[in-house]
Amino acid sequence: MKKRGIKRLLKKEMKSDAKHKGICGGGVYFLGFIGALVYNIQNATSFWYGVLGVVKAIAWPAFLVYKLLNHQN
Repeated sequence: MKKRGIKRLLKKEMKSDAKHKGICGGGVYFLGFIGALVYNIQNATSFWYGVLGVVKAIAWPAFLVYKLLNHQN
């Protein structure tokens, strides 16, 4: 009976860990987004360059991963 209780407890812990796995990555992405947003808006010379900067700040991780994977070959 004790083995079943331990297994049940371990399954419960694994499920709770799986729920919280993406929290750290989301925080890092958010800080990167804020940094890129501030950088792009500070360097914008017009309103539309500022809007383009917001779009760039949202999409920069995709370009970063693409460049890193392309550089690997």
